[in-house]
Amino acid sequence: MPNDFSSTSYSALSPGSLPLSTPALAASYAELLERFGSPLFVYDADVISARYRQLRGGLPADVDIYYSLKANPNVSVCAHLGRLGAGAEVSSLTELRTALWAGIPHHKIIFLGPGKSEAELTACVEWNVGAVIVESLDELFDLDRIARERGVDHVDALIRINPDFAAKSSGLTMGGKPRQFGIDVSAVLAAAVLLKSLEKVRVRGLHAYLGTRFLDYREIVRNTENILKTAETLKQALDIPLDTVDFGGGFGIAYFDNETDLDVDSLLPELAALIDAFVAANPGSRLITEQGRFLTAESGSYLVKVRYIKESMGEKFAIADGGTNHHMAAVGIGSFVKRNYPIVSFTDGSSGAEEHATVTGPLCTPNDVIGKRVLLPKIRRGDVLGIRRSGAYGLTASPGLFLGHGFPAEVLILDGTPHLIRRRDTVDDLLSHQVLAQPFTA
Repeated sequence: MPNDFSSTSYSALSPGSLPLSTPALAASYAELLERFGSPLFVYDADVISARYRQLRGGLPADVDIYYSLKANPNVSVCAHLGRLGAGAEVSSLTELRTALWAGIPHHKIIFLGPGKSEAELTACVEWNVGAVIVESLDELFDLDRIARERGVDHVDALIRINPDFAAKSSGLTMGGKPRQFGIDVSAVLAAAVLLKSLEKVRVRGLHAYLGTRFLDYREIVRNTENILKTAETLKQALDIPLDTVDFGGGFGIAYFDNETDLDVDSLLPELAALIDAFVAANPGSRLITEQGRFLTAESGSYLVKVRYIKESMGEKFAIADGGTNHHMAAVGIGSFVKRNYPIVSFTDGSSGAEEHATVTGPLCTPNDVIGKRVLLPKIRRGDVLGIRRSGAYGLTASPGLFLGHGFPAEVLILDGTPHLIRRRDTVDDLLSHQVLAQPFTA
């Protein structure tokens, strides 16, 4: 296959100017599908790089950017961001192993999650990760015990607080109300004496994460300002250092017709001013922002091939070979209102005529609808359709085992060359973990 995945085909894919389709782009994606099979996730490393560099260039040097693997846990995506300078935020043993496999230094990994297992805490101690984000007092004391049992000198921790204030305009609120995440500020204050009793755990700062998919930059600024003020208050009350403050992330990406992308150009200068003032008052402090969706979403397209065209009671349906099982976010599972991700045709149309069609996957459930009454070039069997902005929360948030179809392949376009970064599941793969019970005979 000709190597045409260079800036010629992808030149228009810079963040903020993502085209829905161009002839060269359509041909490139169609060729990828022929080469690697359908369905297929494709990620463009240049788009990931552009987003990372935008953040890095606009934030003070005192801020470290950590990639949230939950958005897209593929080791090659993580490795690419690691080479750019990102650390890693992980929430499981598998994600920890992925980050280490990707070459992220252990001291640039933080581990968080409200229900860490003994094995996960032990791995954090043994690998000497940069910090464990503790989310309950019991977890803090478990971590101290494990560190004593392993005979380590110390283990660094950040206390995740559940602030007294809540965020607005978030796609998913994660603080400021009763939550399983973090420790209420009042409980942290009440535990001041207990924190002094820790033998091996060094509490080096605080963490707060209020929500995700913020599209109003002013809300991110307000949240960050409130988090930094709370951190300074707790520093004084608890007499702890503020070596590190993790102010979360949640920078949003617009998916739907009624949404507008985050105004990053307005956001970054205001964040920088807040951070500079905080560091001036707390010399030597480092800050962390965790970013997942913002770094990877725009880079990805989920490609499917149309298997059948049919009409039912006056509505046209295009039935494709992938859907909910690979991209649950795009089909709107869990949403109150079904809204369409940007969907385009990557097959050159000859007539130029357009029509509305409902695009579904192959599953035996009425929920398997990728796009409802989408305006597309006249669809034919075999056409290649793409769900754009699919670089985050695709495979990682989807029920890949449903009906036994398995997960598709993933491809990363790196330096103009397509690389297979996940092979497609086979039937043997899917059956390999099952065990046929043998009937008991006396």
